[in-house]
Parts: sequence; C-alpha cells; structure tokens
Amino acid sequence: MAPQRPIAIYYEHPQWFRPLFHELERRETPYVRIDAGQHRFTPGEGPRNGSRPALLFNRMSPSAWKRGLRSAIFYTHDYLAHLERENVAVFNGAASYRFETSKALQLSLLSQLGFPSPRTRIVNHPSLLPEAAEGLLFPLIVKPNIGGSGAGIRRFDTFLALVETSQDPSLADSVDGTLLLQEYHPPRNRSIVRVETLEHRYLYGIRVHLGDEDGFDLCPADICKSTDGRELTSAACPADAVKRGLSVEPYEPPAEIIDAVERIAAAAHLDVGGIEYLESERDGEIYFYDINALSNFVADPVSVVGFDPTARLVDALVARAESAS
Repeated sequence: MAPQRPIAIYYEHPQWFRPLFHELERRETPYVRIDAGQHRFTPGEGPRNGSRPALLFNRMSPSAWKRGLRSAIFYTHDYLAHLERENVAVFNGAASYRFETSKALQLSLLSQLGFPSPRTRIVNHPSLLPEAAEGLLFPLIVKPNIGGSGAGIRRFDTFLALVETSQDPSLADSVDGTLLLQEYHPPRNRSIVRVETLEHRYLYGIRVHLGDEDGFDLCPADICKSTDGRELTSAACPADAVKRGLSVEPYEPPAEIIDAVERIAAAAHLDVGGIEYLESERDGEIYFYDINALSNFVADPVSVVGFDPTARLVDALVARAESAS
C-alpha cells in the first residue's frame, strides 16, 4: 500500500538519491522532491493541507558546503525543528541531524555509551592545537567538526609540524569553527568496516579496503570496485573512483559489534544510518570513529551484499508514512 499523502524527500546532492527516487517511482509511491538549497518556511505555520506530506525524509548532507550550500546546513536544523513542532513526521529528524553535523557530539555519545573511540581534544581555534596535543600520541589528525566525505582532514606526524600549521589560516576553515585533534590509528590490513542500520537494526556490513589510498573519503556510494576486481555500477560513482584504489566486500561483524552498532544507532536517533569502526594497527583494539545519519548505500548493492537495501528503506518509509497519517 502507498500513503494517501506524498512522502517528501528533502535533499541537495544531485546524484546520491537516484536509487531512492527510482524505487519510489517503480512502486508508484507518491513523493515530492524538496530542494534543500532553495527553501523557505514560515514560523508558526505548518504545511497547508494540500502540501502537508505524510512523512519528510531528511537527506541533507554535512558535505553540502563543498557544493556551495554552507548556509543550508545550519538552516536545516531550524527547518527540522519547525516541522517537528508542527507535528510533521520526519525520518532522520532533528536529533539525528544534530549528531550528523557534530563529530564532537558523536564522540561524546560514544564515550557515554562506553564504546572505544580515538582519544580526541576539541578546540574552537587552531592556535590551541599545540596545547591540546599534550598527552596525545603522534601521528595526530585534525578534523573539522562538520566535514562530510572525509573533507578537511589533515595528518600530522610531529609536534613541530602541528605547531607550524596551527598558524595557517586555512586550517580554521571549518564550517562551524570547531576542530577535533585526534590520535590517528592506522587501520589494520588497511581496511575499515562500515555497518548500515535501518530503524536501529543491523542491515548489512561492508569492509572497505583502502589500497594505496591516503585520504579519508570513504563514502560507500563512491567506492566502485569489488575485491575481486569487478567495477560496480552506481549513478554516484565519480569518474576516478576505480583509479583511487578503494575496493569493497561484504562483511558481517561479530555479534558484539552488531549489538554495539544498534545501541549507537538508537542513541543517535538514526532511522537510517551507518557506523564506522576500525581495528588499530597501533594496539590491535577496535575503535568506533564515525556516526553517519546520511547513509549512502554501497554501489551495486545486490552484487555486493546480495539484496537491495533501498527497497527495505522504502518499505520502512511507507510504513512510517502510513502510521503517521
């Protein structure tokens, strides 16, 4: 069954959500697209009956600043809060988006839940980085609090290099002016694991092999090669994706990791989302390091994980929309 009123998809990336739109259209599920980059609302006034969606699905990305939409990131906080005050059902609502746009908040949550994450210091000015490094073990990385797709992460192997760069004005170019100084744990066997969840439950896991890649952009929709050498098909694959050396394979984590991931997803209010972790080359320990409310499923999922997660996502959207009607 389809909801009587449409599902609204609030998004800005031009390619990532083509599979979602295709699945909704295939089912003839009524939906509308809302451009997060060009939008307005009136405080105290909810959507009129004719335009009130059965459900709004928030697909706003923290990396939108890379596409010239920095202001839309902060605008979305206000818009989602407005919708919820007007009793509009939202999938990945204001609470999950708060975690999506603050790596500092993610780390605080992991600490509260008792799950290991890399030791980190939070600063609001780059000149404080040398002082914040006291007691941390190099190499260190500096992350913007609002990043997305690995943007803005820089590695420092020595204290001197950190001191010199802390005076570089470009280092302060974080969307909200907040920086994370974090111990860098090279992942064992140069691979990390991403676990996707839907409605706080395990959906699937993938292991991402970094190859010779030195960057931090591990967006699963952009990884377009399997470990057996096959090129994966996706509308989101960049032209140079295969050349970057990243590859992916299905992976089911141990039961205790799945339990941890589901607890994280519930605590972060992720209706759909991905959690990333690694096994450290330094000490052999497991570290959780990223909570993603904007979940881009792996490219060519049927080939990689054996089923279409977008179909299950649409099942959840339709069920939530019907219950909200």
